[in-house]
Amino acid sequence: MTETTQQLPPTGGAKPRSPEFRLAADALRGLRQDLFHDAFAYRPLPPSTADGPLARRFKGRFREYAAWSPHALITAAGLLAMLIASNSAMLGAGTNAMLGLLALVPVLLTMVRPVGAFWLSMAATPVATFLGSEWDSEWPWLAGSFACQLFVLTIVAIRTRPRTAAWMWALTAVYGIVADMVAAGNHAFGSDTTQFLLLSAFVLLGVAVWQIRREARQEMTAQQTVTAHERSRRTLLEERTTIARELHDVVAHHMSVVAIQAEAAPYRVENPPPELERAFVTIRENAVAALTELRRVLGVVRAEDYEAPDAPQPTLADMDALLANVRDAGLSVEKAVTGAVRELPQGVELSAYRIVQEALSNTLRHAPGASARVEIGYVLGGLGLRIVNGPMPEPSLVKPSPGAGHGITGMRERVSMLNGEMTAAPADDGGYEVTVFLPVPSASEGEA
Repeated sequence: MTETTQQLPPTGGAKPRSPEFRLAADALRGLRQDLFHDAFAYRPLPPSTADGPLARRFKGRFREYAAWSPHALITAAGLLAMLIASNSAMLGAGTNAMLGLLALVPVLLTMVRPVGAFWLSMAATPVATFLGSEWDSEWPWLAGSFACQLFVLTIVAIRTRPRTAAWMWALTAVYGIVADMVAAGNHAFGSDTTQFLLLSAFVLLGVAVWQIRREARQEMTAQQTVTAHERSRRTLLEERTTIARELHDVVAHHMSVVAIQAEAAPYRVENPPPELERAFVTIRENAVAALTELRRVLGVVRAEDYEAPDAPQPTLADMDALLANVRDAGLSVEKAVTGAVRELPQGVELSAYRIVQEALSNTLRHAPGASARVEIGYVLGGLGLRIVNGPMPEPSLVKPSPGAGHGITGMRERVSMLNGEMTAAPADDGGYEVTVFLPVPSASEGEA
């Protein structure tokens, strides 16, 4: 038995629209949205920003005046159109004044109602033609109407978008063609429709290209901002990952030592009581469990190709080797230690070593040829660090090598993880100073 499926016609009897019909419907919808919907809506032209290309050339009050330069340019264009329209010796003073107003008002209206200004210019064109046309005049745009319509199209295209400019040009072309057909039998008129359409097409094309370039530039700037933000976040995460790896190694080492000592402690005492043996067993079990949990949680930060360092993590005891290394690189650096030198937690010493290392690396990159000084202070309740470098001796002869700009961020991350404090700012003599305090709990606090 064969089962067949019969396709039913669409319900309601509606026929599918053709692609041509949908294209025409979308075009008419765009025309209605751009030129008819809220055609006379109030859209005032805002002043330009204070950091614009023109405003940046001025200072003080002149910069405030430069913010109104777009309004001044539109007003100048309107006055020019009015001058062209009213400069006719063949007509009376009243007619010339009327033609000047018909050319001025649409241009000025573009500053508050751009689309409405286009419709007003379209309506003013035949009125101006009726008032000022002579048998030897151009048709259908008089000189003033020509300038007014061109200025209005340009300004509205700048204030809206390329699609709106295309619709305005198309309606202007329809008006010019219809006007030429009306005057086709009168050979006294010379049509200027072709000249106007060609000139306006080139102008609107230039405006469209400028708008597209501006939008592309804005999108590129926004993308660069997002990229820089993502790069900063990635660098911050990488720095935190590095710190987590190092702290993982430090804590894992100490927990392993606790577990081994707890396992070996009963064999160092002759005939230990059962309570002591159970206590050491409990200590070892807790140490192993904590080490397993630590490796499970912090182990996820290790990359697949990460290899644990063979050598132990550096501490402040290795500071002399670090200073000798940077001296070989050409940096003149001296060290000063104050306070009673004592052994600090390995995490504190590791962070202090990395902070000094990064600060000296920044000096080599950003201030080549400058001298540096490292001050280490063992104070009550913590460790103080101060790394300061002087200015470059000859800035014009030696060019700095800028880095990624994330060294300070890494130092702040290390300090914040230890609940410390840090300041990094330019010094008064033109150098740079980094000051850090890393708190170290006392023995009584640690036991508590």
